[in-house]
Amino acid sequence: MNLLTVSGSPHVFDKITISKIMWGVVISLIPAMLVSFWYFGIGAILLTVTAVFFCVLFEYLIQTYIMKEPATISDGSAVITGVLLAFNVPSNLPVWQLIIGCLVAIGIAKMSYGGLGKNPFNPALIGRVFLLISFPVDMTSWPLPVANRLVLTDAITGPTSLGILKEGLLNKETMPDIMSKLPDYSQMFLGNIGGSVGEVSALALIIGGFFMLYKKIITWPIPVSYILSVFVFAGILHLINPELYIDPVFHLLAGGLMLGAIYMATDMSTSPMTTNGMLVYGLGCGILTVLIRIFGAYPEGVSFAILIMNATVPLINRGFKPKRFGEVVKNG
Repeated sequence: MNLLTVSGSPHVFDKITISKIMWGVVISLIPAMLVSFWYFGIGAILLTVTAVFFCVLFEYLIQTYIMKEPATISDGSAVITGVLLAFNVPSNLPVWQLIIGCLVAIGIAKMSYGGLGKNPFNPALIGRVFLLISFPVDMTSWPLPVANRLVLTDAITGPTSLGILKEGLLNKETMPDIMSKLPDYSQMFLGNIGGSVGEVSALALIIGGFFMLYKKIITWPIPVSYILSVFVFAGILHLINPELYIDPVFHLLAGGLMLGAIYMATDMSTSPMTTNGMLVYGLGCGILTVLIRIFGAYPEGVSFAILIMNATVPLINRGFKPKRFGEVVKNG
């Protein structure tokens, strides 16, 4: 006689595991990682290795000695946090500051809420914003690529594309004058520009995004709605006043948009569960990103936009909750 086992949901079985998902994300980050090593050299390598090591170490110590539970560092989630945090800082950031960022990302943003899957905010972004607020000078000093491959300190620095745009607008410069100072879009697409370690190459990040879509690690609604909303909203503003608002292609290639849309906003534990909820979430991220970039004090708005939308996820999940099986829908 066959016995039936009665248990709580979920009942869907799949060969994919948390560990496979996490290490799949790590693999998808390799193209952007290699590009960062090529353009920023030893500084990018040092920061990436340091961030991964200390994120894993802090998670192990907290789980073992504070939470008194088995360590789960082999699942790869702490590695992802370390890589993404390194991707979000300049390649000449002092190592001791990055270590503090690792502690904040793992200890406060992740483990304080219970660990993987329980954190409401993206840990790497929390670490980045903490560093930006605490060390604003070091976090906004951008080494230029190529020339600094073997330099750890005193690297040649310059403004990012978003910084050039913001400064030009504050100085009442015309858009053609500002555009003449910006790198061309091919350089921005390939990554030959100043910026955070892992955000510079849109191409490398897109390759990683397609890999995750192919492996079904992420789904399309969040990155597509995020990128499309930035393009449409920035495009509307550009059509209204092209002398004041730059064209939308710039916003897609500049700063951390691709990194945020593909890797940060799609974090499973901090994003909505339903397709409609994901579309609303991505739309909110896109609009907030453009608003902060154009009207805010900071040149970049991706980190703040995603963290703000992280806070709305419980409300979005409640508003777009799927109907229960057998639920009777009342009319009127």
